[in-house]
Amino acid sequence: MHIVERNVFVYRRGWIFIVSGFFEPFFYLLSIGIGMAALVGPLHVGSELVAYPVFVAPGLLAASAMNGAIFDSIFNLFYKLKFAHTYESILSTPLGVSDVATGELGWSLMRAGLYALSFMCVMAALGYVGTVWAVLCYPEALLVAFAFAAVGMATTTYMRSFQDFDIVLLAILPMFLFSATFYPLSVYPGWLQAVVRVTPLYQGVALLRGTDLGIFDAAMVGHAAYLAVLGLAGLVVTSRRLGTLLLP
Repeated sequence: MHIVERNVFVYRRGWIFIVSGFFEPFFYLLSIGIGMAALVGPLHVGSELVAYPVFVAPGLLAASAMNGAIFDSIFNLFYKLKFAHTYESILSTPLGVSDVATGELGWSLMRAGLYALSFMCVMAALGYVGTVWAVLCYPEALLVAFAFAAVGMATTTYMRSFQDFDIVLLAILPMFLFSATFYPLSVYPGWLQAVVRVTPLYQGVALLRGTDLGIFDAAMVGHAAYLAVLGLAGLVVTSRRLGTLLLP
């Protein structure tokens, strides 16, 4: 909680940086509802036939949670670790590397949770919610954020310079575009479907879309388990790497 408290104090004057990350998926959703919805007809999801904006909205919710987690777990963590040397000062207190890892993870989840909640309110206001089960999409969005934040933190501990951000963006952008966010997985070639199925964002998109439409099956448990295991593994790696980098 001390790590979270510090981040709250830091962002008191930089709240605009938190708010800005919400707008990209929001504008995507708005443009789809106003423009593309008139060009694309209803789509089949299982046995359900849903309007295109309702199909896309849960995918963009997962992307919004991913964005909220990535900003702090990669970009801000890298600055604190490599340039501000924030953690050396923190570790001179009774706090340890596990406190740093869980504290930064908690802050990333708070930011992602804010994005997800705001996005869900927009979905409801625009009428893009599938069923009443959509309320369960919020904790699932936090699970998506947990996976991306933990893996993002672990990845950051291996980064050496700002040029490495290009590799991060090279991974995030294709996931955003191809993880069945905008199109059904069935439109992709078979080899690409296999690749997409193992990506974390697809797991989040499939989980949130199924919940939003009230489609519950065994695959949903698999999606949730994948994200939970990925997040726990990332947290363990982060704690160990921070110990290697920061402790004498």
